[in-house]
Amino acid sequence: MTTLRTSDSCQTGATSSAGLFLADYAAYLLRCGATCSRLEKNVQRMSARWGMRTEMTIMPRHIHVAVTDAGGCTSTFISSIGKGVISYEKITLLSKLSWKVADNGLDVEDAEEIFGRIKTVANADPRWVLPAVSCANASFCRLFGGDAGAMLVVFVATMAGYYLKQVMLGAGYDTRLTFMVCAFVSSVLAAAGFLFHIGSTPDVAIATSVLYLVPGIPFLNAFNDMIDGHYVCFFSRMMDAIILTCCLSAGLCLGMAIMKVGMF
Repeated sequence: MTTLRTSDSCQTGATSSAGLFLADYAAYLLRCGATCSRLEKNVQRMSARWGMRTEMTIMPRHIHVAVTDAGGCTSTFISSIGKGVISYEKITLLSKLSWKVADNGLDVEDAEEIFGRIKTVANADPRWVLPAVSCANASFCRLFGGDAGAMLVVFVATMAGYYLKQVMLGAGYDTRLTFMVCAFVSSVLAAAGFLFHIGSTPDVAIATSVLYLVPGIPFLNAFNDMIDGHYVCFFSRMMDAIILTCCLSAGLCLGMAIMKVGMF
């Protein structure tokens, strides 16, 4: 993540360090999947403790942070957001860090040290995530009226599709292509309910086999940004979510068409 700083003749070292930290912190927090409202509250909480006033402009790919110190000198910092894995654990740790600064009076150096440790926190083990997601999607199948046979089909289809998603994203494939391919694979496998007469609700199995791909977090964050008046971020996140939904729908329809099931 690259952070650029505008030159300012009256800028102090403390202001520079705090501004660089706040810009990096804000970009990383948004990268982990936080909403704009949480981002603003956390940054304002820390900057107020350090005796500074902060104004932010949150864009889909960059964050502009303007820091004004007690002497009235303003410096601007620009940090790129980049792409990352959504992590509720890191969002929680980053929020706790802002409260530690506000309540315990941590200085910038201590905050940077904790921030560095948070960055190294490992994401959830994919070997455990894979069966957990498969069980969750099978539960969705049951929730929508699927029987035991349909749940088994959905479990297998989800496990294959989600494993493929992990492999493709890990290899750097485009997210939209990944969603389309994974939805296609899951829908083709889910069609086994029709072909081999597994269970009495094969239609439910196909309909729920791709639910693990629905971008729920981007949709929720987009609506939260809309309510808070961050319309640029709202539009960006909403369009990303809609495009991914269209990609998974295209993969689902293609799989159903090839297997000649459902509406085709």
